[in-house]
Amino acid sequence: MSYNKKTIEDIDVKGKRVLVRCDFNVPMKDGVITDENRLNGALPTIKYLIEKGGKVILCSHLGKAKGPDRKLTLAPVAKRLGELLNKEVVFAADDEVVGANAKAAVDKMKEGDVVLLENTRFRKEEGKNEETFSKDLASLADVYVNDAFGTAHRAHCSTVGVTQFVPTAVCGYLIQKELKFLGEAVNTPVRPFCAILGGAKVVDKIAVINNLLEKVDTLIIGGGMAYTFLKAQGYSIGKSLLDDERVEYAKEMMAKAKEKGVELLLPVDNRVAPEYADTDAVITEDANVPDGYMGLDIGPKSEKLFADAVKKAKTVVWNGPMGVAEFKNFAAGTVAVAKAMADSDATTVIGGGDSAAAVNNLGFGDKMTHISTGGGASLEFLEGKELPGIAALNDK
Repeated sequence: MSYNKKTIEDIDVKGKRVLVRCDFNVPMKDGVITDENRLNGALPTIKYLIEKGGKVILCSHLGKAKGPDRKLTLAPVAKRLGELLNKEVVFAADDEVVGANAKAAVDKMKEGDVVLLENTRFRKEEGKNEETFSKDLASLADVYVNDAFGTAHRAHCSTVGVTQFVPTAVCGYLIQKELKFLGEAVNTPVRPFCAILGGAKVVDKIAVINNLLEKVDTLIIGGGMAYTFLKAQGYSIGKSLLDDERVEYAKEMMAKAKEKGVELLLPVDNRVAPEYADTDAVITEDANVPDGYMGLDIGPKSEKLFADAVKKAKTVVWNGPMGVAEFKNFAAGTVAVAKAMADSDATTVIGGGDSAAAVNNLGFGDKMTHISTGGGASLEFLEGKELPGIAALNDK
């Protein structure tokens, strides 16, 4: 897959109708946006296009709409974006997304104007990438810009289909940044390259582990999925999370690491409790978990082992917490890894999802080189999969 895609800076947008796919899938409560990170993330691309005289038409999905749904309208986003941009954002309220209001609003546009279309998932065709809706979207635009990395792994009308009917399709600043940091970190890393994988389920990370073993110098496995690997090594894991069907797979991966000369690090001690609750942590002496207990976080020796590996690295990619980080007694492992990365002068990339939330909540966000905006998309990136929303854009 080519990561060298044309960007908004490679094209002339003056006087052109520019359709921008943003990620405005923001959390809302009673019509009020409770977290504006994604709106703020979209501003640099929108401001650049306004400044260069484009007619800026924004589109996005919100929630899991399966057709028109008043609770999932983008109207509050238009209002808040207008305040953030300090200019009117015209909201085109059409249940069919590209309807009479959208067409009239686009016809009236002058250079630098901004229109926001209704939730793309109000059209059932969106998720199926059906041509009718792709053509409707394309009919409004001379140029297409994708800046929604969080949905780049889905082949929808607004991410892939529309590009077949618009001659120019490029990426915005957000996707450009993701391609630079995630793409370079994984495909042309400065070595030593260390990847840290956590989270609960082995099954979610099977392809990631397999792909990263081809690329990394050190692979650290923590979180709930570490217990399947510890079991494969013959340790007792008590009541810890176990993916029985993946024990053989864990053995294969450990053999592959050995064959490739990759250092594979697993917890050497654990914080455990008799149940899944935020109770007092008991620290084990070694990797064994006593009967009647479950491992809920890595222990202090593991923290040091993992932090030392991070300190030696020049590129670090992290996806998934080291324990049940939402329990304060079982967050120490995740905090230790975040702190080691924050203190490091390596290129540090956080692959979206829970790790991104953990890093931001701990106040380490600005110490990382890059925090990915897409959980599912960044995982597929780490698996080495081609992301359809990026493949569809014009190469440089």
